Amino acid sequence: MSIFTTKKLPKITDQAVPESESTSHESWHAFEIMAEFVDATERLKQITPAVSIFGSARTKPDSPYYQLTEEIARQLSDAGFSVISGGGPGIMEAANKGAFAGKSPSIGLNIELPFEQKGNAFQDIGINFQHFFMRKVMFVKYASAYVVMPGGFGTLDELMEAMTLVQTGKTRKIPIILVCEPFWRGLVDWFKNTLVAEGVVSAGDIDLVQMIDDPKDIVEAIFKHYEARGFELSAAEKQVQLYL
Repeated sequence: MSIFTTKKLPKITDQAVPESESTSHESWHAFEIMAEFVDATERLKQITPAVSIFGSARTKPDSPYYQLTEEIARQLSDAGFSVISGGGPGIMEAANKGAFAGKSPSIGLNIELPFEQKGNAFQDIGINFQHFFMRKVMFVKYASAYVVMPGGFGTLDELMEAMTLVQTGKTRKIPIILVCEPFWRGLVDWFKNTLVAEGVVSAGDIDLVQMIDDPKDIVEAIFKHYEARGFELSAAEKQVQLYL
């Protein structure tokens, strides 16, 4: 005798779905998401090649991390890369400030938060997002490389998102550069000594990231990655990017 019972579940068509203010709001919310995506896509599609820079919103202007970020962004901008940041204070401001002083566009993808986030004044293009997930798509969609400065949970979230998308083939392989080696060393060692040892990631997955501290070397590493293939997406890569 089976220990499982067979339940007769009602069909969706058998259930009355009352139209309410709540369901109507959800439907319109979907259109708001679409509008946010279309607006951002239209405004960003001409900025490539671009580099996304991440780091803590709490970093002060007198911090060595802030000053290093500003120099990295300026060199990237002068080398022909648009620079994308989260548009707020701290490392985001440093990235926009450095790019703003350079030759290429400074892009700020601002998020509306009840606290902490306030747009900085160094943006050639500033876009406001209500949804974190949509903003994250734009960071990846237009980035030829990720430069990750010291930061907290938000920075780690962006780092893991990029590594996962590259690892799973949901986006093309791009340079993911961790800056300030002493800050990141413990995390990278944990990747190797715990994640690889436990078999939950492959040893080759650790090669998705590299640690570089010198601004000039960061620029050179990005160019080296693309020297054989160029920055233009292939037809297959464009198709993959549609399903981020």
